Amino acid sequence: MLILLIGVGCPFPAAASKNEALLDYLTRHIPERPSHSLTGSQFVDLVSKKDENQREQVISEQLLKGNLPDFLRQLKPVKLQQQSKSGQLLRATIFVTPDYLAIGSQADFIRVPMDYHTARMVATEFGFILPTRRVVDAIYDQSENHFTPQPLPPGPQMCSTGYYRRHNQKILQQRYSLGINLGELVSGHKKDVVITNRLKRKPGRIAIYGWHRPDGKPIQPLSTVHGAGYADYSHGIRLVSEKVLIDGKLYSAYDILKDPELAPLLSDEGPMADFNSSPQTPALAINQHSASGRY
Repeated sequence: MLILLIGVGCPFPAAASKNEALLDYLTRHIPERPSHSLTGSQFVDLVSKKDENQREQVISEQLLKGNLPDFLRQLKPVKLQQQSKSGQLLRATIFVTPDYLAIGSQADFIRVPMDYHTARMVATEFGFILPTRRVVDAIYDQSENHFTPQPLPPGPQMCSTGYYRRHNQKILQQRYSLGINLGELVSGHKKDVVITNRLKRKPGRIAIYGWHRPDGKPIQPLSTVHGAGYADYSHGIRLVSEKVLIDGKLYSAYDILKDPELAPLLSDEGPMADFNSSPQTPALAINQHSASGRY
């Protein structure tokens, strides 16, 4: 019998409100949006006169206060399955934000690109990780609606707040034309900031991937050409819960990514390590039957 070692799972009761309780648990570190928070338009006005470093500081402050629209707290399940190195079929469910991180209210928000440092910090504070390339592809495949990419003319203005606002407006117009509701799982409108083993070989960089065309092929192959402090209008920050559901129990994505047998669930690059560390937990043996994913 095959034995897999991963972190201790956290079971949830089999109740009618199980899914709601689970999603509340996964978003428990995201603060409620305070009253009188900046709207997206007010945020743009504030940072338009600031340099890129100052803008990053405002972005992190606003998000860590909970200033993001409520629909982003409505996580969506994405199912994964992959054959392990030993031939076992592995199944899991991850939970992701339905859209890219944004600042503002439900009625007035702007999707905010950010550099690798800010993205990693916000994800960690919220109890999430950034996606891998495999996860980005799975999200695209399982999205309820797909946007068509809308690149803007290249140049130094790509990193400007004006371009952030302009691209967000183009996404809004396309959302209205397609009849997409807030809270639906969507993709195709941004490149993802991702984690990859390439970042260990090239420290101090940001990794980007995605922006899938309607045929499912990404405009942006996996790239680490830019420094970690770079951000432009085409980037989006999709959060993936650090907890992964396997056979009705939650396990750490960090532990899964480090495990040579389980890593293929989340990564097409083999095991990944050193992307933050989850708290040390005793090992739990899961036999081949229970790891087959009965949920």
